[in-house]
Amino acid sequence: MVEPVLSRLKKYLIANKTKHYPYPAYDVSLAGNIHLHLVGSIHMASKNMFPLPQTLINKLNQCDALIVEADITDTVPPLTNNPDIPCPPVKQRLSPSLYLKFKHYCQEIKLHYEQLDALAAWQIALFLQANQAQSLGLFPQYGIDYQLLQVAQQQQKPIIELEGAASQIELLMNLPNNGQSLLEDTLTYWRSNARSLQIMLSWWINFKPELNLKLPRTFRDDVYQLLMQERNLLWCQKLKKLSAGHYVVAVGALHLYGDNNLANLFKRQID
Repeated sequence: MVEPVLSRLKKYLIANKTKHYPYPAYDVSLAGNIHLHLVGSIHMASKNMFPLPQTLINKLNQCDALIVEADITDTVPPLTNNPDIPCPPVKQRLSPSLYLKFKHYCQEIKLHYEQLDALAAWQIALFLQANQAQSLGLFPQYGIDYQLLQVAQQQQKPIIELEGAASQIELLMNLPNNGQSLLEDTLTYWRSNARSLQIMLSWWINFKPELNLKLPRTFRDDVYQLLMQERNLLWCQKLKKLSAGHYVVAVGALHLYGDNNLANLFKRQID
């Protein structure tokens, strides 16, 4: 009885939370001598988050490869519409109350809402989210994953993609109803998303990340499952198949938050 339990514990030694970092991170050791430093990245960040903490730079210096969701320094495929799905004016795609919010938030971030009529719902959602972040003083060149990629390239460090930009765009293009739920959630949880961004920024700026701090809701359950939980499961399986070595793994901070975060998934898969 004891022997099988011990062998299972040897198979996965998960999420060493006893070590604290001045940014959101977990250390995870897997079977096959695979060691992961999971980092909660913020894709658009503020100028005072440059440069990266020296602790993280040291981790990158010592690792065998950097793992990211997608290499955003590479050529990104264009965000094209699915030609088989029509895009009527936004006014026809939203309830009256959400359309009022849409116009108000466009004005808030200084966007001409008429120019978004030709876009798919998921494209409008991403466009609004990116511009909201920019209005809060966040920019992609200060994003954690972008900075990590820059350092890794300077060191000629191998870079491994969990998905790649093309796969991410394909996922968005295949969202039900052209991503209508994502657009509606972007408008419904507009203020919550801003608060969530500020909390995640504090995880980096305050040097004492509180990953147990409750984040505001920013997605309905089915969207959260598709964009967070299902991808976490796929990444978990991919990371378990790595060659032996030490890896810095940068994923969006939300992927390390909540019950079904990436680190917790490794815990649950002890078998």
